[in-house]
Amino acid sequence: MEKYSLFGKFTVQAGERDTMVDILLEAAESMAVLEDCEIYLVNTSENEPDSVYVYEVWSNEKAHQASLSLEVTQKLIQRAKPIITGMERISTLQTNGGKGVS
Repeated sequence: MEKYSLFGKFTVQAGERDTMVDILLEAAESMAVLEDCEIYLVNTSENEPDSVYVYEVWSNEKAHQASLSLEVTQKLIQRAKPIITGMERISTLQTNGGKGVS
C-alpha cells in the first residue's frame, strides 16, 4: 500500500494567516466526500506568523490532481490567491502506512 502524500507551505500577507487557515479548512471539509483523500491537515507554527502548512495523503497522485479541478477547489483557490505571497512544496512523499491511513 503506497499512498501519494504532499507537505506544502503557504506564505501569506502579514495578518492574513487566519484567513488562509479558514480557506484551507473549507478545503478540508470539501475533501471529506472524496474517498481518495485520506488526510488533509492544516497546520500553523507559532514561530511563523505568516505561514500555513498543509499535509495531505491521497490514494494516488491522479486523485490529487483531479481534486484541483473541482469547482469548489477552484473557488477556494481564487479566494486565497490575493493573500498568498509564496508557495513551497516541501516534499512529495510515499506513505507506506501508519495510524490514520487505510
